[in-house]
Amino acid sequence: MVDIEERRTRRKGTTFLLVVAAIAFLLAAFTRLLGIDGTRHMLATTALTPYFTAAGVALGALALLLRRWAVGTVTLLVAVVLVAAVAPRAFPDSRPVGVGQEVTVMAANLLVGMADAEVVVAAVKAHDVDVLTLQELTPEMVRDLERAGLAEVLPYRHFLDEPGGSGSGVASRYPVFPRTLTPPSTLRQAGALVDVPGEDLEVLSVHPLPPVVDAGPENWQRDMAGLPERELDGPVRVLAGDFNATLDHVGLRRLLNTGYVDAADQVGAGLDPTWPSGALWPPPVAIDHVLVDERCPVEEFTVVDIPGSDHRAVVTRFVVPAR
Repeated sequence: MVDIEERRTRRKGTTFLLVVAAIAFLLAAFTRLLGIDGTRHMLATTALTPYFTAAGVALGALALLLRRWAVGTVTLLVAVVLVAAVAPRAFPDSRPVGVGQEVTVMAANLLVGMADAEVVVAAVKAHDVDVLTLQELTPEMVRDLERAGLAEVLPYRHFLDEPGGSGSGVASRYPVFPRTLTPPSTLRQAGALVDVPGEDLEVLSVHPLPPVVDAGPENWQRDMAGLPERELDGPVRVLAGDFNATLDHVGLRRLLNTGYVDAADQVGAGLDPTWPSGALWPPPVAIDHVLVDERCPVEEFTVVDIPGSDHRAVVTRFVVPAR
């Protein structure tokens, strides 16, 4: 009799733990599926969607294995819906063969000027970069980049360098003309028209304020809303930098729906994390992106470790079609 009561108690305890875990998973899942950016804590949770998707699959399978049919079925069904949203990022999309001018863009967050400037310039040379966008660009970092030889490979620039983390810039192999592409933002976001041979290219160095600051996500939401949409009849436009957002945040997905593609997602590298570099906590996520006009076939995408920075740089090569 005692053994039966003990088994019942253990079974109830197991069921309780599974239900609590399932509720936590479902709350996170529906926040993502319903497109609710919400509070800074909700935004941080949404950034972890690939992780809790995998956890939901495991939890649902475990519940079914333990014959908790209701818990297992509901959890697994919702997890499968999330898998359908997340898994395609790991597989390349079919793309037309690009005919036009090849352009390589690199974006690097310099961690308030603490990044290794020589490594940044070496990466520019190794990947034959045409346009470089920089975030958290300080006056000291500008001098370090000059000493490392950036002007030899990218002689044209539009730099809005400032002490701290608010500076940004665009450096290019081709002539650059400053252009205002966003309304006033919390952090500076340098925009430019790049005179690529045969085609003009608008480039924005993206850096919305992080949504998880103590003040809340309102400034991040405003900055994200201010990022320029793709203009069908305008120049080809590229947004490259530290978005402080993953592909699961509704603010970024809304921007993609205006006519951009995420370069990493296009080539099957959409789950490659970019922050924090070289650390396991918080769990690494992909918040640095290159958004390319959907008219431009993406050929390559890669991430590059930059010592001194907590972000990995992102590099993509795409084709600007001839008009």
